[in-house]
Amino acid sequence: MASTHHTKMLILGSGPAGLSAAIYAARAGMQPIVVQGLQPGGQLTITTDVENYPGFAEVIQGPWLMEQMTAQAVHVGTSMIWDTIVDVDLSERPFRLTGDGGDVYVAETLVIATGAQAKWLGVPGEQELGGKGVSACATCDGFFYRGKKVVVIGGGNTAVEEALYLTNHSDDVTLIHRRDSLRAEKILQDRLFANPKIKLLWNKTVDRFVAGDGTAGLVGVDLIDTVTGETSHEPTDGGFVAIGHSPSTELFQGKLPLDADGYLEVTPGTSLTAIPGVFAAGDVTDKVYRQAVTAAGMGCMAALDAERFLAEAEYRATVDA
Repeated sequence: MASTHHTKMLILGSGPAGLSAAIYAARAGMQPIVVQGLQPGGQLTITTDVENYPGFAEVIQGPWLMEQMTAQAVHVGTSMIWDTIVDVDLSERPFRLTGDGGDVYVAETLVIATGAQAKWLGVPGEQELGGKGVSACATCDGFFYRGKKVVVIGGGNTAVEEALYLTNHSDDVTLIHRRDSLRAEKILQDRLFANPKIKLLWNKTVDRFVAGDGTAGLVGVDLIDTVTGETSHEPTDGGFVAIGHSPSTELFQGKLPLDADGYLEVTPGTSLTAIPGVFAAGDVTDKVYRQAVTAAGMGCMAALDAERFLAEAEYRATVDA
């Protein structure tokens, strides 16, 4: 039987942004509800070694980190609900959202922390070798390829930035692009072409990621020439897919302003969206940094912004009365 849930703060998404917002809101007595969505814990649950999250001297595991964040949020008073929101009414406060099982959520404030997903190639070996040589985040995983050979797949700003970043760890970086020119900004292209650690393979697509015999790790990529159809093999220790991200904002199309890439727009320096009482945090609004630690910081901002919003609303109501 469907239920109705009432809360001062409803949080969509249970990655670092959503859980950080929940921790701050719960400690402020707001009794937040987190709707966990299709991927509880966010992208860190499909990440193995995490070495750049502050507070841990040793390498930790992404799923473990999210378990700890969830436990902390629950400990301070957050309600975690396994559900997926399918309908949103932001026309008036309190906001009304509906889950796929019919449950209704009535919220004084809403924090959208639904994240973004890396776009993948969808070729054989990609999923199987995820975390074992295949990655979509050089900033997250590049450190593990110090002194090793790596390839980056893509031709836009993300791919060029990833390739340039990887030269901090590797002297042998190859950028693989399906066309004969890059889409990245000219200043990034100039830096790329001037870097002696980077070589380019033009007109190539990845046919598969190849694991070594008797090992679970990546040893190379099989390529197809987009002009001649010729096949080739490029040995590598790490493969970074850098063809962009897709923010999880489908629910909010036509209801909140989105930028040209589909990310939620917020007032710069805040988590405020165009609708008072609705806030956005993490990768759903951040196309630049996309790190767990920045998402967590933005979750904190959203909770504090929401707390101030409610305090001001209550004050106005008192004065008007």
